Amino acid sequence: MANLRRFALIFCFFLLLGLGGGGGGGAHGDEAAAAPAPRKLNKPGELRRNVVGTVDFSVPSGGSKLGEELWASKATTNFFGCSNATKEFADAKAVTEPNRYLMIATSGGLNQQRTGIIDAVVAARILNATLVIPNLDQKSFWKDASDFADIFDIESFISSLSNDVKIIRQVPDRNGKTPYPYKMRIPRKCTPKCYENRVLPALLKKHVVQLTKFDYRLSNRLETNFQKLRCRVNYHALQFTDPIRKMGEMLVQRMRSKSGRFIALHLRFEPDMLAFSGCYFGGGEIERRELGAIRKRWKTLHASNPDRERRHGKCPLTPEEVGLMLRALGFGKDVHIYVASGEVYGGEETLAPLKALFPNFHSKETLARKEELAPFLSFSSRMAALDYVVCDKSDVFVTNNNGNMARMLAGRRRYFGHKRTIRPNAKKLYSLFLNRTSMSWETFSSKVQSFQKGFMGEPNEIKPGRGEFHEHPMDCICTKAKGRSVHSKPHLSNRIGEAVEKHSSDGELDWRDLDYGENTPLGRDSSNEIDSDMHELEDMVSD
Repeated sequence: MANLRRFALIFCFFLLLGLGGGGGGGAHGDEAAAAPAPRKLNKPGELRRNVVGTVDFSVPSGGSKLGEELWASKATTNFFGCSNATKEFADAKAVTEPNRYLMIATSGGLNQQRTGIIDAVVAARILNATLVIPNLDQKSFWKDASDFADIFDIESFISSLSNDVKIIRQVPDRNGKTPYPYKMRIPRKCTPKCYENRVLPALLKKHVVQLTKFDYRLSNRLETNFQKLRCRVNYHALQFTDPIRKMGEMLVQRMRSKSGRFIALHLRFEPDMLAFSGCYFGGGEIERRELGAIRKRWKTLHASNPDRERRHGKCPLTPEEVGLMLRALGFGKDVHIYVASGEVYGGEETLAPLKALFPNFHSKETLARKEELAPFLSFSSRMAALDYVVCDKSDVFVTNNNGNMARMLAGRRRYFGHKRTIRPNAKKLYSLFLNRTSMSWETFSSKVQSFQKGFMGEPNEIKPGRGEFHEHPMDCICTKAKGRSVHSKPHLSNRIGEAVEKHSSDGELDWRDLDYGENTPLGRDSSNEIDSDMHELEDMVSD
């Protein structure tokens, strides 16, 4: 009996210790106690992946007093999308030459292929050629067998662009036989003059030309009418098929039923993404070994310098850091979050701090039944399309740095009313996250809000560093000024374009050119139009 009584006392003692473990938050209600213990660090000062706070770093459960300003900019009503052709842009019937057929083979996943489709329409217009419905990439690592008609509404695509470019489903037969296309490769960021010098002679001689691995093969800087054509393709002609659109809208409705408004987070924390970035996230030798093994699959990557990459803002934030940034900006614990992501490195252990900060955590897998997702599950592009729809319809879109999907959505959200789009200022946030336990939450929050100015998707926000037209479609955005419409600072588009052209010419590879559901790295430019895929990076990154 004495032993039993002693055991009961010991049990109660440990039970009391467990119940008292979450008391560090005081009146603020610190949810750090819900997070699992961090992995053991190799040395002091290393970034920790699973630490939300300490006794001196209490995250309040409520949101900020900013209210509506946090969810939307007051200036959005002054801007609107404007992509109609000018009077100088002749009708397709007047400029399309007979016996010129342009085909393209896209590369990568959904949004990388989307950029190829958009640029293919413009390339066909430059060449005064008839465009054949593009062939989608079915040979990449994730082996998605979807064709154009499985993802996009062909009839809408052809009809809505009929005044701009003649588009057909397939090349007409000649003497009862389908002509075999002349295949060629053109450099990335090829200008209109480049197309006229390289592609046009082949079209005149062969009549049917297919441009292979067609991703980012058209210059970022084009005259206004071509840029507006890009917008008409991207924001009006390229519509998802009914099954994708209806399923995506159902997911949005289910999010709305849980909360009037919600945040969509493009997390970008997949193992392949992290390996390609060359960054370190605090997981010790296990992480270095795991990500290092994946990184070796890219034969052309240089040795990484994790500290330099993070200092320069080139590393994605951890899920914990994204959550802290959002809470510091003023989003409360009760906000609902939809997460668009593939396999998260570290699994539930990595996600636990984010879920502790935002318990209302959703994804398409949690919102839909298995039988509802069944038609899409085997196709990475269709699954990515569902995320695209939900992220597009969200009240706030948060992108963990700029991949293809993030850039495309950022531009779309600007075009359709400048809906709030948040990008982490990773370069400034780096040191703040590293030293956050040495300051109060109030100080940390104030610094985050200061650092994020210029990264909140405001209408007149100038993007630091590099950017591209699909992310900043300035030629297609007009302002309302005293009853008339004017273009919104077209000179800004030129500055952005210059930055991109300069960046692309050096051939540097960047992890931000990868995307969930489309993780194909961008290869180096090549001046050889008919080269093989031998020197391209391997299309192996998983969904």
